[in-house]
Amino acid sequence: MLRAKVGHSINPDDYIAGMESIKESAKDFLNVKCNFVFTSEKNNIQNIVKGIRSTSSAPIIGCTSSGGIMIPEGYITSENGFVGIMSLNDPEMIVGVGCHEAGKNPRAIGRKVAMEAVENAETLRSPAYFYMVASPKDEEEYLMGIQDVIGRVPMFGGSAADDNIEGKWKIICNDKEVTDGVAVAFFYTDNEMENIFTGNYKETNNIGLITEVKNDRELVSIDGISSLKKYSHWINENPANLKGNNLLKKSVLQPLGVKDSLGNLTVIRQPMIGNDFGTKTINDDTITLGNKVVEGTAIIQCVADEKTLIESATSTIRELKRRAFNPPAVYLLFHNASRKMQFEDKLDQIHKELLKETRGVPFIMPFTFGEYGFCEHSANICGGLMLSYVVLCRK
Repeated sequence: MLRAKVGHSINPDDYIAGMESIKESAKDFLNVKCNFVFTSEKNNIQNIVKGIRSTSSAPIIGCTSSGGIMIPEGYITSENGFVGIMSLNDPEMIVGVGCHEAGKNPRAIGRKVAMEAVENAETLRSPAYFYMVASPKDEEEYLMGIQDVIGRVPMFGGSAADDNIEGKWKIICNDKEVTDGVAVAFFYTDNEMENIFTGNYKETNNIGLITEVKNDRELVSIDGISSLKKYSHWINENPANLKGNNLLKKSVLQPLGVKDSLGNLTVIRQPMIGNDFGTKTINDDTITLGNKVVEGTAIIQCVADEKTLIESATSTIRELKRRAFNPPAVYLLFHNASRKMQFEDKLDQIHKELLKETRGVPFIMPFTFGEYGFCEHSANICGGLMLSYVVLCRK
């Protein structure tokens, strides 16, 4: 039977923090098959892993989380960093992990990571589902490479994050520590997994055709008009106020979205940077997005208020419980970091509501710079400003 526990530490000695966390999360467990590890950009990951390895030989996978993590004990953060571990215990579960640094061909790297995970699991079967973590770049291409090997297996996860979008994020996979790359954990099990992948934003009537894109994530023009000019008109803002990193915070409540092919899911594309190249052409002001967009497809301006985003952190749990057929054993809650920054002073309130909804079931919530999941019959997809909430159930 699947069981899980969460351990944490803010001990300034990273070896001790790893050791304290794993002793708590794996206490009385004889069949730990996976340790999800989420920590801070401030921590020494190699020393944390050594502390974990003093007690557990099970696969390790995870990443740095922005600012802190949320677990049943509360929102965990400190000036010295933090460590949070969720250990999964199940005598019948098999887990294989793989990791690789970034390179010239991310799709090929996705294939390599998938093959490594399959080999580590010592099986030739496709997994029941998988977890992916990547740096905030090339996630879509990594995903395609993974699916080249195992097919369209359900997935969940989120991108590594740091505190101030400075590239200090890290991916953790066993003894590997990677700044730019991808890691996966393949789960071979009969335990049910349910995923809700949502932004909780409403679509507006501001819809346009993507007419030019550069390097997958630079939105050049919408309806033949510079993207920043078009977007600023939609949200009734002066384009000068959206240049550079000013766009990041402005866009949290007014992002862009694209629909999946079936129309069941609007996947958020967060405007990150307002680019000004100082030219006088139609395409002088562009937007760097958090995820890939494609020319010739529609893009929608979406909207939400702060209250909606706060409430969705717990209302999504209720929907997840309704979908699950079997009793929940553990919740993995990937919550976007930019959303969290919008209401950082409300984290205690969110935690209280999470405790009511989870009812004693262990959970861990890292704060990520991108989220991955699916919706009903949609394909696996990567987004931003979203929640990817997962429940693993007992049989």
